Amino acid sequence: MIRINVTLLLLSALLILAACGRTENTDTAADASAADSSAAGIPVIIEEFLTDWDETDNVDSPAVWHGPDGEHWVISTCKSTDRLIVHDAATGELVRYVGSTGEGAGQFRRPNGIAVVDDLAIVVERDNHRVQVLRLPSWESIGIFGADDLVLPYGIALRRDAGGYVLYVTDNYETADEQVPPDSLLGERVKMFSMDVSDGRARGALLKRFGAVDGAGRLRVVESIAVDTVHNRLLLAEEDARFNDIKVYDLDGRFTGRIMGDGIFRYQPEGIVLYTLPDGEGWWITTDQDEGDNTFVIFDRRTLQHVASFKPAVIANTDGIALTQRSFGPFSAGALFAVHNDGGVGALDWQTIADSLGLGR
Repeated sequence: MIRINVTLLLLSALLILAACGRTENTDTAADASAADSSAAGIPVIIEEFLTDWDETDNVDSPAVWHGPDGEHWVISTCKSTDRLIVHDAATGELVRYVGSTGEGAGQFRRPNGIAVVDDLAIVVERDNHRVQVLRLPSWESIGIFGADDLVLPYGIALRRDAGGYVLYVTDNYETADEQVPPDSLLGERVKMFSMDVSDGRARGALLKRFGAVDGAGRLRVVESIAVDTVHNRLLLAEEDARFNDIKVYDLDGRFTGRIMGDGIFRYQPEGIVLYTLPDGEGWWITTDQDEGDNTFVIFDRRTLQHVASFKPAVIANTDGIALTQRSFGPFSAGALFAVHNDGGVGALDWQTIADSLGLGR
């Protein structure tokens, strides 16, 4: 009981510091957090940096872009202020804000999920019920689609296909009284789109809707989603508090019968990213989201078995996460970026994570 109270006091103090601006000197607090979690056998990783913290943005999901002219950006969605926020991925310094409130090109209403591929940032807007595509680094809006098919979209994942892309968008539509629909209506929890870019425009078309309506594959509350083309897998976080696990579908939208993290997630599974290695090896990194006990859970890419867990020293209440395996700035083997308590983003050095957990490079 004493240990838990100390942890809560520590986290409260750190959040107060963060609210005053960027938390630069976290060594003392991080050491205390590390000592506390070491007693539970969970390694603590100290952040490389934390961005300035502003809860009014209600930051949800980050994505990483490495540009041809030396740009290294973390691009995050701001749900409450209807914009994107861009930070330098090497330093955490603010680069700029993008967008404003509205329904036009370059405007957003509650942007939530984001994916970056090539020179494109693809944003899911929950309250505009659509997907918007922006060209990087100019931020020109080059395509909008999905408004006729999406109801309450949240997360996005993608893969390349025949010169274009296939997008998977989670759709957490509800009943009129904002409840989870009955099982018979869960068959459209994911919308699958084709997308191509030609003549400077991005165009999308609905391919299918899918989701199990019975059995263990039902998706009751959905947001985070991720793709593994090598193993023909689509991972979907089930955020219904009665279950809290990750359902594994194939890339055509069929439930495989596999469930990840059952009994491991204690709170709410959120962001999902993949660290790839040759020959189909690697690790899935996921979030077990909690304000006071925020944990990252790692699974083997091939077997889907739980490998290890760790805690960040300061980062709390994480929604989305993003990963880059590229060497840049202070990160020799890439970095993991995680949303910190709705108001900013923290960076964790991948090599430090791998060394601490015995994962290798």
